[in-house]
Amino acid sequence: MLNLIGLGLNKDGLSLESLEAVKESEKIYLENYTVDFPYSLEELEKKLSKKIIPSNREIVEQHLDEILKEAKSQNVSILVYGNPLMATTHVTILQEAKINHIETRIFHSASIFDAISETGLQPYKFGKTASMPNFEADSYIEILRENQGINAHTLILIDIGLQLDKAIEKLSQDSEKSKIQLNKILICSRLGNKDSRIYYDSPRELQPKKIKAPFCIIIPGKLHFVEEEFLENFKSA
Repeated sequence: MLNLIGLGLNKDGLSLESLEAVKESEKIYLENYTVDFPYSLEELEKKLSKKIIPSNREIVEQHLDEILKEAKSQNVSILVYGNPLMATTHVTILQEAKINHIETRIFHSASIFDAISETGLQPYKFGKTASMPNFEADSYIEILRENQGINAHTLILIDIGLQLDKAIEKLSQDSEKSKIQLNKILICSRLGNKDSRIYYDSPRELQPKKIKAPFCIIIPGKLHFVEEEFLENFKSA
């Protein structure tokens, strides 16, 4: 059996069903290359009372055959921050398991796509989700442009290791090149955790703030008056 398990947004986010699957697993991998975790591997191991194998992109993608081979004879779990099926890599894992006639189970959990509702922005008014990479590329700006063309909000996921000041600098520069005007934006930090924070201000005002990872950026589209009123709660002091 191969289990694909969503960890939720904090170390206490696992469901009882997921905890039982982890307990019954002989091998447990932690996918650790798509997000900056708000807790340590040691904290998670203590919570689960299990040894966990940290797994980067190379292990999960290039050595998937070995993991699937293990799952043919024992229970194997892959732990994923948030919901396990939000990254295309994880859908590929399920497809490869199916090809190899390996039984799979999926354990859903809360993700950033749920948590951003805390901003008061209406979920159905979000357009395509963009990802800001930790290298020179601006394709995410085209998604922002498309969303603005239909007055939709834009969620920008931030690549692992990219600090807030650099992310805002990149967003500002790429937007200027593309003649996209940025007014106020949202920064959502560590949503789902006790120390979560939401900020709403201009990029210039937010850039110097000390904001903890993981965080995401939201560029609001056309605001309903209820959304506009709710956003006032997050204005920077």
